[in-house]
Amino acid sequence: MSDAELRIGVLGCSAFARRRMLPAISAAPGTELVAVASRDGARAVETARQYGCRPVTGYAELLALEEVEAVYVPLPAALHARWVEAALRAGKHVLAEKPLTTDRARTAGLLALARERGLVLRENVMFVHHRQHEAVRAALAEGAIGEPRALHAAFAIPRLDDSDIRYDPALGGGALWDVGVYPVRAALHFLGPDLRVAGAVLSHGAGRRVDTSGAAVLHTPEGVTAQLTFGLDHPYVAMYELWGSEGRLSVERAYTPPADFRPRIRLRRADREEELPVECDDQVTNTLTAFARAVTAVTAARDGGDARDGEDARDGGDAVAGPAVVLRQAELLDEIREAAERTPTGAS
Repeated sequence: MSDAELRIGVLGCSAFARRRMLPAISAAPGTELVAVASRDGARAVETARQYGCRPVTGYAELLALEEVEAVYVPLPAALHARWVEAALRAGKHVLAEKPLTTDRARTAGLLALARERGLVLRENVMFVHHRQHEAVRAALAEGAIGEPRALHAAFAIPRLDDSDIRYDPALGGGALWDVGVYPVRAALHFLGPDLRVAGAVLSHGAGRRVDTSGAAVLHTPEGVTAQLTFGLDHPYVAMYELWGSEGRLSVERAYTPPADFRPRIRLRRADREEELPVECDDQVTNTLTAFARAVTAVTAARDGGDARDGEDARDGGDAVAGPAVVLRQAELLDEIREAAERTPTGAS
């Protein structure tokens, strides 16, 4: 075990954690998977065996382990607040699945608790760590499409199995919390924190107790608009497009591209159409690396370094994923929910 590696324990054995995050934690430079917890002891043993790490029965039991420096929380959204708080109070840094919580006040409280205790708390919105979005930002800064006018962003997935937790309101289900986070975050990423909600719609499919689709219109004080669409009963769509006074930039596979996917950023102007070259990138590894780097900075500051380094790591040190953007995202999600008209859909 290298002293440079962040020793991570995992609270829960969700399908996503087992498919994407556990392999990445065990392989990424700078992180080491040391323990996996489940309420089902046999499941913990089965999952841990694949990575040669410690199986633990019970989440609280994992938080009591001294060798665990940080935890990844892939539990259902409604359980995040309880276990993120427990982890912070146990002195662990936390990377939690999105949304961090389903209540902006609770999100604010957890971010404040992490700050008070000198701990890193991050939300696992991974797409912002992919290099294709850096390329889009660079193109915007260079005036590739002129003055920004509008953003159109969408994330939707096909209908899920009826037993899926995303259809359960008690577990924090619903399209807004699950897939709506992505276009909201895209709007924040490119248009900044001063966005306001102009209107929204949340629709419930027949027999569903949660919203299964939705849309929202946001705007900046300067009148740049963001039209966002999301849903759980659609063809797969994961895109955004930025319109400007002189052209537009569009990105497909914007939110969950695999590491071997070569992005295609299309620039369209009146005088030309081209693709901006972007290499493949692994946003999962990038996210873990950014998390581990923030922990290293905070730890160094706490152990006698420059206190400003710790402040930078928690706040401005990660401009795309720090506490300020996590809190503003939570506020916008709440504002969309509060402003939304509720309608039924014809989905069965």
